Amino acid sequence: MNLHLTGHHLEITPALRDYVQSKLARISNHFDHVIDVKVTFSVVKLAQKVEATLHVPGNDLHAESSDENMYHAIDTLSDKLDRQVLKHKEKQGDHHKTNGALKHQATE
Repeated sequence: MNLHLTGHHLEITPALRDYVQSKLARISNHFDHVIDVKVTFSVVKLAQKVEATLHVPGNDLHAESSDENMYHAIDTLSDKLDRQVLKHKEKQGDHHKTNGALKHQATE
C-alpha cells in the first residue's frame, strides 16, 4: 500500500505520519488489495480537516472528516474508510452458484 500525505497550511510531522500509518494499517488488515492511499490535511480557521482517497481494484473510496483536534479527525476518518472497505469487500464476493445449479436440501 502506497501512502501519499499532503498538507495545506500544515506541516506533516513524523508523529502525524506514524499515527496515520497505524490507523490505516487496520484497513489493510481487512482488505489486502488497497493499491494506494492519498491523504490531505488542511487547516481552515479553527477546523482541522482530513480527506482520504483509497484506490482499490475497480473503485475509489473517498472520505473526509473535520474536527477541532487533528488526531480525532483522523480517528473518525479511519472509521469511515473502514466501513467503506468492508462494504466494498462484501460486494466483491462471488455470488454465483457452482455450475449454475441450485443447492437442494436433503428431504427424508
